[in-house]
Amino acid sequence: MEAADKIELLQYSHGAGCGCKIAPAVLDEILKGRVAMPDSNSLLVGNSSKDDAAVYDMGNGTALISTTDFFMPIVNDAYDFGRIAAANAISDVYAMGGKPIMALAILGWPVEKLPASLAQEVIDGGRAVCIEAGIPLAGGHSIDSTEPIFGLSVNGIVNIEHLKRNDTANEGDWLFLTKPLGVGILSTAQKRGVLQPEHLDILIAQLTTLNKAGEAIGKIAGVSAMTDVTGFGLLGHLIEMAEGSKLSAELYYSKLPVTEGAREYLSQRIVPDATYRNWNAYSTKTGFDAGVNVMEAFSLLPDPQTNGGLLIAIKEEGIPALTEILNSYGLSSHTEAIGRLIPSQEKIVIVKNG
Repeated sequence: MEAADKIELLQYSHGAGCGCKIAPAVLDEILKGRVAMPDSNSLLVGNSSKDDAAVYDMGNGTALISTTDFFMPIVNDAYDFGRIAAANAISDVYAMGGKPIMALAILGWPVEKLPASLAQEVIDGGRAVCIEAGIPLAGGHSIDSTEPIFGLSVNGIVNIEHLKRNDTANEGDWLFLTKPLGVGILSTAQKRGVLQPEHLDILIAQLTTLNKAGEAIGKIAGVSAMTDVTGFGLLGHLIEMAEGSKLSAELYYSKLPVTEGAREYLSQRIVPDATYRNWNAYSTKTGFDAGVNVMEAFSLLPDPQTNGGLLIAIKEEGIPALTEILNSYGLSSHTEAIGRLIPSQEKIVIVKNG
């Protein structure tokens, strides 16, 4: 396709990436339901918790991890959209400490508006990331939809003793994050046509990077809990971890990694709509110490991440092993703790300057 004729996918979607997620308060209402599912002794993780995937005991010391994730375009390029959506979906398996083994594609395509050849590019991007993860893209399902949608249903396996949940953290655990924050801000800048070329390269590189380290991190005995940071932002996913573990968390604002360029766009008041929805859901559970730039934190902490980093809660004695793994996966810039789990307080997350 010639450059002049190149179709920009962002023109065909009202949301972007994990920013498409339904607002937390609305989702809670939807999930209440009126039909109770029967108990299953084999279901280790299900709807009773807000975890990254369902986990089923296979009865031989191994568990099946099952997850699905899909969204509308977060970038204009079809191939990159496929890569990003695939990496984001596979991340849920890594966040449970698991090894992905197979994926199925989920495709919604406005066939009257966009050519089938462009959908093929999306699928090819998904295939490329599945190959990188070492798994087959073995099939899938497609529909004619009003907006382009792509994602994966992914299965993985994990030794049950290495399974990591998001609600099993312990008091005193240190918190680590494996990717910088701010991709929601950069994505919004792109949708508004003001993202600088050098920042687009940074954005795509981060969005397409697999969280492969999660499988190795899951084997560290000192890791108490783990999740990936996606549509509810660091604030939302940390609240899920702390609240689910009946704890609170101190967050060291000055230690948070931030994507290059994010603060530049924040100064231009470029913020995703989902940031406000997230903040409305979590603001009453958040406190700030003196010295924190609250206006900036308001925009950065709830910023919806797509294929965001792993949020890890780990005992102090496990930090050397974690540091070794992070270094081996090229994550040496993420070996400093960003916070700590503390006894339950009035606020779930207390943001400190240091």
